[in-house]
Amino acid sequence: MSGPERAAKIREIAERLSARSMDFARVWSLQVGMPFAHAGATAPFMRGYFDYYAGLAEQGFEELRTPAQGGACVVVREAVGVVAAVVPWNAPLATMLLKVAPALAAGCTIIAKPSPETPLEALLLAECIAEAGLPEGVFSVLPAHREVSDYLIRKKEIDKVSFTGSTAAGLHIASVCGGRMARVTTELGGKSAAIVLEDALVEKVVAGIMPNLIGLTGQQCAAFSRILVPRGRRDEIVGALAAAFAAVRVGDAFDASTDMGPVVTSRQRERVCGYIAQGTAEGARIVTGGGRPAHLPKGWFVEPTLFDNVTNDMVIAREEIFGPVGSVITYDSEEEAIAIANDSDYGLSGGVFTEDVDHAYAVGRRIRTGNFGHNGRVIDFTIPYGGFKLSGVGREGGVEGLHGFTEIKAIFLAEPPSHLRG
Repeated sequence: MSGPERAAKIREIAERLSARSMDFARVWSLQVGMPFAHAGATAPFMRGYFDYYAGLAEQGFEELRTPAQGGACVVVREAVGVVAAVVPWNAPLATMLLKVAPALAAGCTIIAKPSPETPLEALLLAECIAEAGLPEGVFSVLPAHREVSDYLIRKKEIDKVSFTGSTAAGLHIASVCGGRMARVTTELGGKSAAIVLEDALVEKVVAGIMPNLIGLTGQQCAAFSRILVPRGRRDEIVGALAAAFAAVRVGDAFDASTDMGPVVTSRQRERVCGYIAQGTAEGARIVTGGGRPAHLPKGWFVEPTLFDNVTNDMVIAREEIFGPVGSVITYDSEEEAIAIANDSDYGLSGGVFTEDVDHAYAVGRRIRTGNFGHNGRVIDFTIPYGGFKLSGVGREGGVEGLHGFTEIKAIFLAEPPSHLRG
């Protein structure tokens, strides 16, 4: 199909996705424990991924250039081929759409491999795509356990692997794909720092940090899990965050009053609680939380937990916990804060809290991370998203996300082809 023909089909998918938005919201809550009120508010916007990439597909994939030696050259972008889209369980639809929408816009075929914990979004999406009339085989779903992902990435028929998940799995995938020169994009873990400057407003600090640590029960790769505060404002910031943590209502995802549900599995709860115990053993102080909510004797629930007296060499400051746990680290100068923020194996997200926009920009340019926010965090599918260092390779979202599913070809001609003559 041409770009405009693909765009028409992609817009049909968007319509069907929109019509079933509450189905997607419900399965997210059922599988992951995302509060249904939040899932339901988010789901109607998921069609935007398809609408955006349909618009890019319509713009075409050819550019006419003039070579240095004369004549004409058409630089074209062609579909990379067959894509394995391997996604995690925390935000299964959004992470899938960041791959499927641009891959379809580029003209690729896709094998979607959802996490075994959350297969339902991919199957619902397959129904929407089938209803939109895409040719059979353009989009396939392979619900299975993790060993099947390893099978896929090794197959020579897979031209590109697009993976979101843990750093350990991403390193393995990158090594396998590198061994056969397959194209690969990885969006991996994070240990992002929120730098609170002297002029920051405490209410903006709380409002900007809480969604990162409480939303999705803290199971977010871009969470602001390291909170860097000036020593002179430590008590103020810690007190405000502690009050906000303590006020979070933990409970059933389908209770309208719930702010935060359970973690995804028993194994994940054990992991998070293990990190909390390790933080205490290393000398960090639990300000609030640290265990199971008293009113929830059953289920995979963890209290929102805030640590103080954390230093950047502690395990809870180095490793991704993937739970509702924040660590406050004090600093004595801005230079020290920047050094602490950059002293990490990861580089996915981060932010600065200040009332000075120019100061925020200057700090952002000095942090080695793929995304950086001012008084909060923004993730926007029309803007490139990805990480430095162990947080991954490549970008998803924006025009860069589309280009990741294409190969570039230069065709030299004596003169421009007729359809590109002005």
